[in-house]
Amino acid sequence: MRDHEQQPDSTKPIDDLSRREFMTAAAAAGLVAAAGAATAAAPRMVEHDVEINTADGLCNAAFMHPAEGAHPGVLIWTDVFGLRPVFRAFGRRVAALGYSVLVPNPFYRFTHAQVIADPSTFDFKDPNARAKLERWTGPLFAAGAVERDAGAYLAFLDAASAVDTNTKIGTHGYCMGGPLVLRTAAHAPNRVGAGASFHGGDLVTDKPDSPHKLAPKIKARMYFAIAASDDERQPQAKDELREAFAVAHVPAQIEVYPGTIHGWCVPDMPRHDGVPIYDEAAAERAFGHLVALYRSALA
Repeated sequence: MRDHEQQPDSTKPIDDLSRREFMTAAAAAGLVAAAGAATAAAPRMVEHDVEINTADGLCNAAFMHPAEGAHPGVLIWTDVFGLRPVFRAFGRRVAALGYSVLVPNPFYRFTHAQVIADPSTFDFKDPNARAKLERWTGPLFAAGAVERDAGAYLAFLDAASAVDTNTKIGTHGYCMGGPLVLRTAAHAPNRVGAGASFHGGDLVTDKPDSPHKLAPKIKARMYFAIAASDDERQPQAKDELREAFAVAHVPAQIEVYPGTIHGWCVPDMPRHDGVPIYDEAAAERAFGHLVALYRSALA
């Protein structure tokens, strides 16, 4: 290992208990309003490039955590452009708040390198570009692949001295990482205590294996931040998602972020019809909810 120092729409928690929990946790998220100060006060951090043995091969990943002590583990699932500087930065920011964070390369079966040098140049309307995307995502979406990977990543965290195994693990993901969070939480319900999806894609489909149908297998507290553009395209999805978790008696908060475009939390997203996708103010508010969730569920 190499060390490197380094107003809501459709928000309805499923019951009064979860509402109180989220409101209490939101007070803790006041830390995030002064994120710079929080980072400045954080302990010394270390970052490792690691390799993880999975059932399908060797996965390269970034692992960052405070230099001293053991802390709750966090697994971050990237978006469709994979492990790259912006997701290492996401991992460092969460780690600076007192977590041991693993950010795997979800496309290790295809390559250990960054799949695209500059995501901001990617054209989703270009058939050739989309064909390339399908080549690197295909192996990840094969039957059982996500669950095998999730098991290996959680095992890595539990074996690390920097992880406090007396606390639950949190997991959050972006775009394609949203449904992978649900599959992770369902795969290890007794280990994963919190999960969050930010502009997750295809959380609700008409297929038998739709991610939202995993709700009965999940025990983690959940937060879903939905892009307004996704809600316009699939307005019934949030209601089906909410109903699935309500029936399963799993605390879940589901929120549509007004004016946002799919991908709004990630700074290096390409432009959409000439309009920037990244929305810093909305991304910061979403991060505040993530911190609130982890503060309340991973203690």
